[in-house]
Amino acid sequence: MAGGIGSRFWPESTAEKPKQFLDLLGNGTSFIQQTFNRLNRLIPTGQIYILTNERYRNLIKEQLPQIKDYQIIAEPVMRNTAPAILYAAKKIHQINPEAAMLVAPSDHYIAQEEQFAANVQTAFDEASRHDKLMTLGIVPNSPNTGYGYIQYDKNDSNPVKKVLQFTEKPDLPTAQQFLSQGNYLWNAGIFVWSTRSILKAFEQFLPEMYQKMSNGDSAYNTEKEKEFIEKTFPQLENISIDYGILEKARNVYVLPATFVWNDLGAWNALYEQLKTNDNENVIINSRLLADNSWGNLIKTEHKNVVLKDLNNYAVIDSEQTLMIIPRKDDQKVKEYAQKFHKKQ
Repeated sequence: MAGGIGSRFWPESTAEKPKQFLDLLGNGTSFIQQTFNRLNRLIPTGQIYILTNERYRNLIKEQLPQIKDYQIIAEPVMRNTAPAILYAAKKIHQINPEAAMLVAPSDHYIAQEEQFAANVQTAFDEASRHDKLMTLGIVPNSPNTGYGYIQYDKNDSNPVKKVLQFTEKPDLPTAQQFLSQGNYLWNAGIFVWSTRSILKAFEQFLPEMYQKMSNGDSAYNTEKEKEFIEKTFPQLENISIDYGILEKARNVYVLPATFVWNDLGAWNALYEQLKTNDNENVIINSRLLADNSWGNLIKTEHKNVVLKDLNNYAVIDSEQTLMIIPRKDDQKVKEYAQKFHKKQ
């Protein structure tokens, strides 16, 4: 899934070139390229589809030249994750009614890729054999209030656990309580299911959306598909797969993941993931001279940076904008971007 704007990584991430197409880690590849390569270890190139917005079609073709036009599932307008997943499931199910599908965000950080592959294979096996809507949950290492949580049955001794409930981003006391109970996981937004199971769930819980998209069953994977989608997709409800399906279905299961994961939702998360310097400065595409300066995130377009008496700041120098803010204020970046653009 590669249709988001990633506004919390402004000024690097913009509507024209959002987070998933950027090399924020400074390793020479964008998030979408890393995600594609990770999935390509499990899934043949021709069976990987990119769910995105029409405006990013050319960016995707530029960064993933190995894929064909049919693999880009482009929404004419943004309508959240449920409509996008239904669209993809319809297309895949028509090609292969016995297919299982993996849904993965294109802009997350994942380490220990062998463990990731093993976890995904376990989820595929479960989804192929049973009518289960599978999700991968991350074992929390802190009471993070920026993630949703998944509660599972603590009495379930199986590797794959029955989900009891989803909880949106909690406040700190609630998150601390979740961790103390020991049967809560972070919701990573990584899902596995058969197309048959997820389509049945859409028919049950989002029947109007399901019916509208079913009217195009004869058009999917033909020259008529684009016209049908351009007419129908804007009519669909703007709703996430979590709200629309997973919080209502009774056949949702979670596999506690064994790989390292971070959704890298804002600049401070990037700092925490990459912290290596002796002065606890993270330096990306820059050369730093630090005088009594520590705990900073510095990212530039290959520039020299001199800091004096600056601690715990983010210094982000994009092609057009320089932003210098305390790292603790990184959740305000979206607000800053909106205010800045109003002045244009």
